[in-house]
Amino acid sequence: MGHLSTAIESMTAPILLGYIVAGLLLQLAIGITIGVWRRHTDSSALGSVKFESPQASPAAWVGWREFSIVSREFEDESHTQCSFYLAPVDGAPLPPYEPGQFLTFSVQPAAAERPIIRCYSLSDRPVPGTYRITVKRNPGSAAKAQLPEGACSSYFHDELHEGDVVKVKAPSGHFCIDANSSIPVVLIAGGIGITPMMSMLQWSLAERPEHEIHLYYGLRDGSQHAFKRRLDELASANPRFHLNVVYSRPGVNDLQGRDYQYVGHMDVDLLRRTLPHGQHQFYVCGPSAMMESLVPELARWGVPQDNIHYEAFGPSSMRAASFESEKHHPSPTAPIEVKFRRSGRALAWDGHDESLLAFAERHGVAVESGCRSGSCGTCETKLVSGAVSYAHQPDHDVAVGHCLMCVAKPESTLVLEV
Repeated sequence: MGHLSTAIESMTAPILLGYIVAGLLLQLAIGITIGVWRRHTDSSALGSVKFESPQASPAAWVGWREFSIVSREFEDESHTQCSFYLAPVDGAPLPPYEPGQFLTFSVQPAAAERPIIRCYSLSDRPVPGTYRITVKRNPGSAAKAQLPEGACSSYFHDELHEGDVVKVKAPSGHFCIDANSSIPVVLIAGGIGITPMMSMLQWSLAERPEHEIHLYYGLRDGSQHAFKRRLDELASANPRFHLNVVYSRPGVNDLQGRDYQYVGHMDVDLLRRTLPHGQHQFYVCGPSAMMESLVPELARWGVPQDNIHYEAFGPSSMRAASFESEKHHPSPTAPIEVKFRRSGRALAWDGHDESLLAFAERHGVAVESGCRSGSCGTCETKLVSGAVSYAHQPDHDVAVGHCLMCVAKPESTLVLEV
């Protein structure tokens, strides 16, 4: 002890300070080494787990793109509704779409002088690699010779098979389910109006299974009951999905409680009796008779306009879409001059035509058209001067300085490029 105390006493203050600093530096170096070793060990323990930034979804394409028919499948007993599964010929990734949107097709049956353009709703939730549409055969109408109704649906049913190729535009349309809303959803479908509802329904059950969703599906009888097995499976597997099928004229083999729940037609009285009290988001798509009665009934029932969404495919459905706006767009008190610059025609609009397209056709002015409901954009025309109005916002995004003749009406003297 005497020698140790003598040695300590002989040390100067600077030497003691040096020993202390050296010790601290040694502890710091040991700590860094242990930290690096632990980080390496933790990284090795992760094995094949990868942390990657999310990749951007493939962008929608511009113009026409070729798709092949991968398979086709009838969805009802009467074989009037057929689903077509489509894959891109180029093999590139498909952009996702909003449940409820549609595809625009350009086809040319052998008997057609020029391509026919039609829009068909996507009938499945977004999945990688393929799209699905469901087409109902339309018998057409001899009263509308200028509009070849049924020609496109018959072409799909009779002439398109696996391996055949069609031209398709990217998914489009504003009739989409609100992915951010927590309000219970009510889907109301009549006939082939079930197609966008199948997309909305299956997406909702997959992505938001905790949300309540009601489907009211009206049709004539069991022979036209599309997606029956699939709907029954979904209803059995999802307690928050409430399926309500309405037959207007049940067949002899249709059994209430098994095939359908109610007899009659889709109306607000049925909704009053069967929907739980509270706020709902309503999505409606069906034939013109249903649309023209049910959409205004919902408004009169007190449903806020922002909670009523409806599909407006086809000229007949446009009358339902304009049930409110017609009050604000009465027929003009004096004729409005409409000039077609390229055709060299100047005509008087008297308000009796449902659209500028119908007006032009009635007077023999040739205009390329397709869906006739503001969806495909085929009749988009440069608006040289003047102003037009729409009964509702078109699904097609109209370019600045242009108009869609199939859903537009003049508000002032017009000069159109056609």
